[in-house]
Amino acid sequence: MGLIGLEGMQFYAYHGYYEEERLTGNDYLVDIYLNVELSAAAQTGDLAYTVNYETVYRIAKIEMSKPSLLLEPIADRIIEQVMDICRGVQGIKVRIVKQNPPMGARIDKAYIETEAGHF
Repeated sequence: MGLIGLEGMQFYAYHGYYEEERLTGNDYLVDIYLNVELSAAAQTGDLAYTVNYETVYRIAKIEMSKPSLLLEPIADRIIEQVMDICRGVQGIKVRIVKQNPPMGARIDKAYIETEAGHF
């Protein structure tokens, strides 16, 4: 088994519990880590035996474009889509970071992290 990670995917999106957040938007970072069997890809050099990073990015981009009150449902949808589309994924961890959350104080980031499968 091995780890594939996509870190720091940047999105501007309109998520938040408060209406103002959904109107003005914010900067987000998404990190996705996949537990995948890598030996066949390592031996053959064939993309068919591993996970295509572009597919994972597209899934994150689509799900981040759907406004949500909370980040948790977005992470769950990303997990569901990746597990359905990307064969060979044994486990997945998703972190969604809201940069500079509007909380009336200086806070660099707030994030949620969730995982599924064998990680």
